[in-house]
Amino acid sequence: MAEGSVAVASSGSSNTRSCRGTSNPADNYILARRRTLQVVVSSLLTEAGFDSAEKAAVETLTEMLQSYLTEVGRSAKSYCEHTARTQPTLPDIVVALIEMGFNVDTLPAYAKRSQRMVITAPPVTNNPVVPKALIAGQNKPHPAHIPSHLPEFPDPHTYIKTPTCREPVADYQVLREKAASQRRDVERALTRFMAKTGETQSLFKDDTSTFPLIAARPMSIPYLNALLPSELELQQVEETDSSEQDDQTDNENLSMHLQADESGAEKENSSVLQQNSMKGGEETLIDNPYLRPVKKPKLRRKK
Repeated sequence: MAEGSVAVASSGSSNTRSCRGTSNPADNYILARRRTLQVVVSSLLTEAGFDSAEKAAVETLTEMLQSYLTEVGRSAKSYCEHTARTQPTLPDIVVALIEMGFNVDTLPAYAKRSQRMVITAPPVTNNPVVPKALIAGQNKPHPAHIPSHLPEFPDPHTYIKTPTCREPVADYQVLREKAASQRRDVERALTRFMAKTGETQSLFKDDTSTFPLIAARPMSIPYLNALLPSELELQQVEETDSSEQDDQTDNENLSMHLQADESGAEKENSSVLQQNSMKGGEETLIDNPYLRPVKKPKLRRKK
């Protein structure tokens, strides 16, 4: 048991030396609490009648007290979470002490002893300031129907609704400027792509990467492009050919309808002439246009 205590004391002293050598705020906080426990142990030894104590013994007792307090806090935290709470209360600590075998009835008499020494509380460290970049909105308090022991709401930036889309721009000038900028970007991208993948020429002999120019490829027949029609001209020729074919088919259909109408009209006129000849005898008939059948106009359908 003594060997274990000496080992704990040596580990505690090594932890203390490591904390002294660092400048981390968390390590400084632990070092301050450790020094407070050392003061408590020294005062208890003074109350017990000791005039002096070795450093190793003080470190061993400090480590034992720290372990005992840590176990009490852990047990109280587990009882607190078992009852669906986040902060331990006095009954949780009492139950933890009883579980560890401590006689709770002796606490009031021990707290009212006459030789007790009052130790000043360690300075309260301020909470680290949260950067303003991470703060969005204000934290909401608990409503009336939520108990106060439940955890607080998370940071507002985790659940605040942020619109991710904007209304489309309908301004003519803005649209033209955007289209022009996109066209310029596309041209630049194509130019850079051609400069990287193809042959290039430079304005300067020494530096070939500052101002690369797309190399012009000589053609064997330079006037061939002037003789060949462009894509726009070919498209126009195809459109005119298709329109002429449509007109031709419409004319053929119209002529067929007219021939059919004329044949029908001749048959009707011949029948009318026969009737008139039978009624009027030898009287000659006049071709009256008002006696002809009605002809409905043919609508031309556009294809």
